[in-house]
Amino acid sequence: MIVSEESPLKSPCRRGTSPLVYVAPGADVSPDAVIGEGTRVWHLAQIRESAVIGRDCVIGRAAYIGTGVRVGDNCKIQNHALVYEPAVLGDGVFVGPAVVFTNDHNPRAVTPDGQLKSASDWQPVGVTVREGASIGAGAVCVAPVSIGRWALVAAGAVVTRDVPDFALVAGNPARRIGWVGRSGARLVSDDDGWRCPDTDERFVERAGLLEERPA
Repeated sequence: MIVSEESPLKSPCRRGTSPLVYVAPGADVSPDAVIGEGTRVWHLAQIRESAVIGRDCVIGRAAYIGTGVRVGDNCKIQNHALVYEPAVLGDGVFVGPAVVFTNDHNPRAVTPDGQLKSASDWQPVGVTVREGASIGAGAVCVAPVSIGRWALVAAGAVVTRDVPDFALVAGNPARRIGWVGRSGARLVSDDDGWRCPDTDERFVERAGLLEERPA
């Protein structure tokens, strides 16, 4: 395991001088993984080769981080979440318990002639989660999809298409049912757009997308 002083999404990683990373007994962290300072990896979690985890993250019990997955700073990946390569998570992303990020368009154990598939027999596709977004417990994100900044995917949702910034999506397949702000609170309509009841941030909706209104 290499300890990084840099954010994996902002600059190249390098070996740190103070390996302030906590890895619980029973966790399996590849020597080739890069882990940011202040990150905690809990029991039975597995972090695979060439994965890059940012600073001050929490990797929950029995979570799985696939080969080459990239995770930003201040992320929480909860118990039993499965983050398969080549997923990319921005800063401040929350991944709830038992979430699954898939990585195969046409999953098969064998080739058409009945031979067991190897890594060279398929092309992985990934899920991208932008800054501040949250994925609720038990949700499934079917790659390739992108989850926008500060979006919120409801528990148990099945995401099969891209989710816009600040969108609240739910159901199977997931559909937008509202908008949320940075606090996660559902936005309320006002005379000229949308407002966050927690932060009083203002937004305007154009062509099905939400834009932040300048202060």
